[in-house]
Amino acid sequence: QEQLVESGGGLVQPGGSLRLSCAASGFIFSNYAMSWFRQAPGKERELVATITKVGATTTYQDSVKGRFTISRDNAKNTVYLQMNSLKPEDTAVYYCNRRFAFTSWGQGTQVIVSS
Repeated sequence: QEQLVESGGGLVQPGGSLRLSCAASGFIFSNYAMSWFRQAPGKERELVATITKVGATTTYQDSVKGRFTISRDNAKNTVYLQMNSLKPEDTAVYYCNRRFAFTSWGQGTQVIVSS
């Protein structure tokens, strides 16, 4: 059974940092590009960052470039999102998934940026 489990969210002040993790199971993790998505209240889910199968290439939504870094550890079947210089507009539930051929969505991890 394919599964994604996100963790690492929380409440942080503007300018702070968080590191999100997503543990994958039930499929060959290294065969897939992976992405982080987010969904803010009342908004559509949006793509935040993508990393290729072996991590050679990363891409980012313009609003997070220079602040967020996506990485992966194929030995641990885990993808990460390091978020620095957080802003209130980064508040959302964050999800990971395969960039293409989505599998079932996990529960996500809530990030709240507020003073």
